[in-house]
Amino acid sequence: MVAPPSRSARAAVLTSSVQRSKPTPYPSKARSALIRRAVVVGLVIVALALVTISFRSPTAGALHGIQGAGSTALRPFQIAATRVAQPFRDAYDYVHGLANAKAENKRLREQNRNLRARDVHTLALAALEPSLARLLHFEQGRTFPRDFNAVNAAVITPPSSPYTHSLTIDRGSSAGVRLNSPVVNGAALVGIVTNVAPHTSVVTLLTDDNVAALDPKTRVRGMMHTGPGGTLILDYVPKQLKVNEGDPLVTAGTHSARYPDLYPYGIPIGRVSSVNAMDTANFLQVQGQPYADLGSLVAVGVLVPKKPSR
Repeated sequence: MVAPPSRSARAAVLTSSVQRSKPTPYPSKARSALIRRAVVVGLVIVALALVTISFRSPTAGALHGIQGAGSTALRPFQIAATRVAQPFRDAYDYVHGLANAKAENKRLREQNRNLRARDVHTLALAALEPSLARLLHFEQGRTFPRDFNAVNAAVITPPSSPYTHSLTIDRGSSAGVRLNSPVVNGAALVGIVTNVAPHTSVVTLLTDDNVAALDPKTRVRGMMHTGPGGTLILDYVPKQLKVNEGDPLVTAGTHSARYPDLYPYGIPIGRVSSVNAMDTANFLQVQGQPYADLGSLVAVGVLVPKKPSR
């Protein structure tokens, strides 16, 4: 029977030194960086060599064949990438086109707004043209009073109703308009300036003013004032004098240098529309119609005396 080994013998075996192999040391950081640089330099040299060979080799060489085979092999991946990217490209094109369309639409709306404003301005000028042409014809004609200058103005506030006998024009004292200046619409009397501001003036129409009038055919004179329905009444015409229907009526002008009339001589007022005589009356009943359409005036001329008023 073999005796088991003693505890001291086992301890001696366990404590006996066992020779171990030395661990393999890891490469240093400097060595790793050197290896990476060498790999990069090698790849650059290979790439330059391949490019040089590709340019110098014939079009049907082996390298071009390899390139063609590589392109053929990669073609499915290119098609797949194109198909994957196409929806995103379409979305970008849509958003970009929508933004451009909104900007273009805004520009076109602004341009359309400017064109409408220009058309309205053109229409306004076209509406003024007939009145301005009449004023110019009157100013250059022989009947224009030579002691006056004309200040042309646009009507900015016409009569609001048949019972309104005044209007506002866009010229005032800054343009030379004076109080009590006669106002015409071409060769036709409109009224007289009764209020002057620096840039506007109020004109009282002849339907609300007494005007000394004359029938140049018969030399009959009288005072003209407003009648019913917008007509004019020529008062104080003796029954023994002759006035004919259709005769023109003009401003009588000044009788005396000491008492000058506000209206110069010869401005057309209107035409005689009817003449009646009553047995019990001492004067003829003479009615007239004004030449100027006082309800639709768009431009007038203010006759300003050349000599300053005293």
